Amino acid sequence: MNTDITKDILYCQALLNNNEVVAIPTETVYGLAACIDSDATVEQIFRLKSRPHYNPLIVHIHHIDQLNNLAVDIPENALQLAEVFWPGPLTLLLKKGPQVSDLITAGKPTIAVRMPNHPLTIELLKGLKAPIAAPSANPFTGISPTSAEHVYQYFKGKIKAVLDGGPCEVGLESTIVGFDGETAVIYRKGGISINRIESVIGEVSYIRKTKSTKIVAPGMLDKHYSPKTKLILTKSLEKELSKHLNKKVGVITLSPYFKSDIALCTALSATGNLDEAASQLYATLHFMDTQNLDIIIAEIMPETDLGVTINDRLKRASYH
Repeated sequence: MNTDITKDILYCQALLNNNEVVAIPTETVYGLAACIDSDATVEQIFRLKSRPHYNPLIVHIHHIDQLNNLAVDIPENALQLAEVFWPGPLTLLLKKGPQVSDLITAGKPTIAVRMPNHPLTIELLKGLKAPIAAPSANPFTGISPTSAEHVYQYFKGKIKAVLDGGPCEVGLESTIVGFDGETAVIYRKGGISINRIESVIGEVSYIRKTKSTKIVAPGMLDKHYSPKTKLILTKSLEKELSKHLNKKVGVITLSPYFKSDIALCTALSATGNLDEAASQLYATLHFMDTQNLDIIIAEIMPETDLGVTINDRLKRASYH
């Protein structure tokens, strides 16, 4: 099978409407998409990613009216968040409607829905027979893709097309918010910071996963977003680097202050900007993974705004 990297929306619409899996761009990361009216095609996503069936998928829509066909008993504060942050990197975890396949929700009573903020994907969605399920376009637990080339390297010869929307602007997965009565609950930190959500609906709670916590939303696993190269997260780069003097080491920092003659050093932002750092995180991990390193050392980011999300991703990427 040939895999085309293409900007042809009509071609990708035709493939999806014909029950093929297509990789698509979003503002967060690239997704592996299938129309939700075909369980057989959705099943291909799980197979291609080697994704366990207990891990639910996020459904993507292009208009808020589509929400009523997917979810029931939608809380008022969910609608408030959608009004402010859609289209954008926010996923709502809602009570699922009766017509939604258990394959998508992993048999759970909730469905994860979002409206992506990418012009190509919104245009694509408008011409489809159904909304799409679209987890990140990477093998299970691997680094999320933020370019068409990342997806191509993962799935060349396995899918027919990657819709090329350029590099992902946000570069981190969506924030997932669920609801326990009137209380909003953060299930996954993401591209919208918790303070921004609280500025709209007030205080939220956060699920802190333990061994007994059930997986009810994507991104809750301990090991996730991981490079093949071992990654260590540290507060002290010099101290950690001194432990690996005879190894090939990569170093990831927020800004370009750290210099070393014995390590490959990459800053996520020239100015220490956390939004820019977030958008460059996965691309940097992909790059480091191609450099035949023995180890990657990443500094802990400031625990503010998107620094919280970056640290969450680095922690999961370093889990072993």
